[in-house]
Amino acid sequence: MKKISVIVFVTSGIVLAACSDVRRDPGTIYMPDMAYSRAYETYAERDSAIFSTNEKRTDDKIFYNNQPVAGTIARGEEIPFSLAKDAAGDTTNYIASKAVTNPLPALNDAQMKEAERQYLINCGICHGAKLDGNGPLYKDGAGPYPAKPATLVGDAKYEAMPEGQMFYSVTYGKNLMGSYASQLNRDQRWAIIHYIKAKQAKNAPAAKPAADSTVSAKK
Repeated sequence: MKKISVIVFVTSGIVLAACSDVRRDPGTIYMPDMAYSRAYETYAERDSAIFSTNEKRTDDKIFYNNQPVAGTIARGEEIPFSLAKDAAGDTTNYIASKAVTNPLPALNDAQMKEAERQYLINCGICHGAKLDGNGPLYKDGAGPYPAKPATLVGDAKYEAMPEGQMFYSVTYGKNLMGSYASQLNRDQRWAIIHYIKAKQAKNAPAAKPAADSTVSAKK
């Protein structure tokens, strides 16, 4: 009985001693990289100054700036347009937009039909269903809009206008035409430009066949 009491007393003392000071530091760890992940942790603390300047940390934490690789586009993200709107009186970016090509591939029949629908909703009221600049707002001069909108098909100026310059005008507005960036997303704007260019191509005169050199020689 006495021996049991001693065992209980010693055990209780050990338990009390163990619970009195919980050790948080595990001490020396063999191969710590196998025990603790050095990958980015969602809620890990980061120095805001270091985070903003993208400098390397001097401590043992892995720095991760959570930014995509420059020049990449996330899946489903709209195709970016790199040129900003020109300041008043400046045309630098408007001129530079001539070099921008349509990033969308050629439209299939269904996509072309949708582009036509978007054109009629957003553009046809001014430029007309036939792209002749005679929409309901102008109506041969009888409409509420006094100035004739641009003739997209049939006017050499607009038929020669590059796609990028058209996109710039639709995005930021040009002269009396306002911006349509809030009504149409970037893909829709590019698709409408595909539609306009397709209509212009149909209106272009067919190339004349080359003269037969043998016939000319006989004459």
